[in-house]
Amino acid sequence: MMQKIVGLLVGLLLAASAWAAVDINTATAEQLETLPGIGAAKAKAIVDYRGKNGPFKSTQDLTRVPGIKEGTYARLKDEVSVGKPAAKAAPAKAAAKKK
Repeated sequence: MMQKIVGLLVGLLLAASAWAAVDINTATAEQLETLPGIGAAKAKAIVDYRGKNGPFKSTQDLTRVPGIKEGTYARLKDEVSVGKPAAKAAPAKAAAKKK
């Protein structure tokens, strides 16, 4: 019985990870190729654009990548993300005033 429960939990975890959005700021070219309408050339273009221009601020920024038009973006927009923004550190002066 315990093996069935563990198997079910593992299956659920794998299914959940399959539905997770691909973070276009950290994904490899191979991961990007899993997206609809993205082959090897477009995946490389995304990685190259990101390397040259820095992280994407929104998923809509994908349309700035050469070869990715609105139609391609429309097919994949629900499957991509830009991750969580990093928390900003409090300025040193503000922290010093609180003491």
